[in-house]
Amino acid sequence: MRTGSAAFCRDCGATGPDAPGSRCRACGSPRLLAHPERDALAIAHVDCDAFYAAVEKRDDPSLRDRPLIIGGGRRGVVSTACYIARIRGVHSAMPMFRALEACPDAVVLRPDMEKYARVGREVRAMMQALTPLVEPVSIDEAFLDLSGTERLHGAAPAVTLARFARRVEAEIGITVSVGLAPNKFLAKIASDLEKPRGFSIIGRAEAEAFLAPRPVRILPGIGQATAERLAALGIRRIGEIGRVAPERLQAALGRDAARLRALARGEDPRRVQPVRETKSISGETTFAEDLRAFEDLRPVLWRLCETVARRLKRAELAAGSVTLKLKDRDFRLRTRTRSGLAPTQVAERLFRPAEALLREACDGTAFRLIGIGAGDLCGAAHADRGDLADVSAVREARRAAAIDALRDRFGAAAVQRGLGFAPQDGNPSGGGARKGPPGKRPPGEAPPGKGPPERGSR
Repeated sequence: MRTGSAAFCRDCGATGPDAPGSRCRACGSPRLLAHPERDALAIAHVDCDAFYAAVEKRDDPSLRDRPLIIGGGRRGVVSTACYIARIRGVHSAMPMFRALEACPDAVVLRPDMEKYARVGREVRAMMQALTPLVEPVSIDEAFLDLSGTERLHGAAPAVTLARFARRVEAEIGITVSVGLAPNKFLAKIASDLEKPRGFSIIGRAEAEAFLAPRPVRILPGIGQATAERLAALGIRRIGEIGRVAPERLQAALGRDAARLRALARGEDPRRVQPVRETKSISGETTFAEDLRAFEDLRPVLWRLCETVARRLKRAELAAGSVTLKLKDRDFRLRTRTRSGLAPTQVAERLFRPAEALLREACDGTAFRLIGIGAGDLCGAAHADRGDLADVSAVREARRAAAIDALRDRFGAAAVQRGLGFAPQDGNPSGGGARKGPPGKRPPGEAPPGKGPPERGSR
């Protein structure tokens, strides 16, 4: 096995002797990259550090030393938080009111997804300059396979990735953390070890011992229910998986047992896939105040269906199922799915089954969030073709296309369906709809962040 014979400085690129506690002889940096398997590994996970917050701090230097939260109003949740806010106890998906209790002096900005997507594409382009094998995981993270790129870049993958991290910081103005390992599972774990500006390596030889004391929840696919089944077997740490008889694990987990045992040994056969299949397209909104009446929720659902229909068209996909998502005031989630639909991109055809699901779900419970997802996706060529049993499909698709053309020319508010208006004042009771012209910015559609920022506790 090849080994990293010298430490590589991640800050200046110089090489020198590897000794515990040593610093770069050229620049004095302690950020030296050395590992026995460093030059033999090629699978990486790259994750932008506190991405949304980092972009906002880059664009507004006055925020640099202040705790920053990206998310909705007091009724929303935290999308991300800078590391200053994280030290105070703020984390992603935390309800905003709890985040502001933990960090009352935080600056709160609504997310500007259009800007973040633009910056994400810049980082992605830099990744693709390293290797064609880039598998996006989200807007701000991806797996890379740099196997066979040594001659192209004149360096081992580890050195190439360190140079890439410096270039992102210098040219884009944000930072990334890198995990390097023999497979995707270990690379993902490694990228989380030293954030921010981290670079961690997990080699083959150390993988099983490294994983043994860690909780089973870090294994991919292990949710709360599976963790509870494992706990019933006395398994809470990864190293305990191999001590349980295979037949007992099989009885508890079925087909997933073999995969789990392999992961516990640090084995993961998945390849880096440059193209990932889109599984679903969705939209959701959180209300300023809880809504419980079907009549109040129905127009919000319609506007979300319009949002999802637009996204399907942009992605050139059609949906064969819809899933309704509702979250109550105690953050309990309900989902309902209607499958077997004729493939569609038309909002009205998404809305009809979703409306029926919503009617069934409205039992007096007060909801804080509603969402709609389109699943069982296929190519747009299969959308709304109709047949003798469904002669209206083509007509509805043409009508939707005509409305889209008018909106493209005259603006989103040019044509509105009556379904999009709540009773009486055009807003759902309880203030769930956004103020302003109806349809100007339906829930879940246009990226927020264009208005004045929220600062501090509201």
